[in-house]
Amino acid sequence: MISFSPTEEQQMIMTMVKQFASDEMRKIYRECDESGEIPDSVVDTAWKMGLVSSSIPEDCGGFGGERSSITGSLIGEELAWGDLSIAMHILCPALLAYPILEMGTETQRKRYLPFVCDEKYKPATAALIEPRFGFDPCSLSTTARPDGNEYILNGEKCFVPLAAEADVLLVYAEEDGSGQGFIVEKGTNGLLVGEREKNMGIKALATYELRLKDCRVPKENRLGGQGGCDFGRIMNCSRVALSAMATGVAKAAFEYSRDYAKERVAFGEPIASRQAIAFMLAEMAIEIDATRLMTWEAAWKLDRKEEATKEASLVKAYADDMVLMVTDRAVQILGGHGYVREHPVELWLRNGRGFVAFDGMAIV
Repeated sequence: MISFSPTEEQQMIMTMVKQFASDEMRKIYRECDESGEIPDSVVDTAWKMGLVSSSIPEDCGGFGGERSSITGSLIGEELAWGDLSIAMHILCPALLAYPILEMGTETQRKRYLPFVCDEKYKPATAALIEPRFGFDPCSLSTTARPDGNEYILNGEKCFVPLAAEADVLLVYAEEDGSGQGFIVEKGTNGLLVGEREKNMGIKALATYELRLKDCRVPKENRLGGQGGCDFGRIMNCSRVALSAMATGVAKAAFEYSRDYAKERVAFGEPIASRQAIAFMLAEMAIEIDATRLMTWEAAWKLDRKEEATKEASLVKAYADDMVLMVTDRAVQILGGHGYVREHPVELWLRNGRGFVAFDGMAIV
């Protein structure tokens, strides 16, 4: 039986995260976007809420809660409503932890999961996207070749969040025609981190290009060991996470433009009473709700360990279009004010434009 009511625990988490997003993230998101920096104090405060470590087993240092893609979607939407850059920064260690939690060997789980359960935030990340036209995560140019007791990795990556600060990275490469993950520790020979990228959006999130030149990692660092990993499921978990975050960004833009339209008076009446504006707002609300429901459906299938490639792929494509449409219309509704930095809608438009290229930068 499908239920649209969150559990008591999920409701508590949503309330906690929403409060944090409102009280902490919304106060600094503009300053973070301008400076390109996120205060450690805010990240540490979020980290203490256990948004990642709550799903890690107790014997690996976590709280032993059940990992749920639906719960992760609810968290991702609320954090992205606060600010997308800060949300991705806070949840970045999950890019390493969740694939290892679900698909790693017992040795990998014991070694690396405690790393993301420390009281203080420690950066960890994953590298998937490649700097080439027509990038397809199902056809990676980065390669992994076995050589004795090691794998040799070669290739280039981009949009790798926190790569310069991360002590551990999960690098995705093609091996014998399929995508596999490889755990690479900081300082490994052949792992080269480039300069910080200058992006149109998510300017507060530090992302980097990564170069792998004959980078050797032990065979036991192949995610899942000899059996490997289910790369398709990892991608589906990422698509659902990004769809939830796109919903949060769109919701922020919709609420702001709606309230502005109600308060902005032109020719003796609020512009929200004009049919053109009212119809735009209505369509924005419809598309946000549609994306949210599609996200929940895909997350529900993931939680049931069912095949969810169709649902995850559809909602990701839908969310990419939706968030761009909603944020662009928010700028239109504000008119000239929408183009100036005094209002946040231009920031949400810049962030929303990037979702089509954010593959693998979030996971539930």
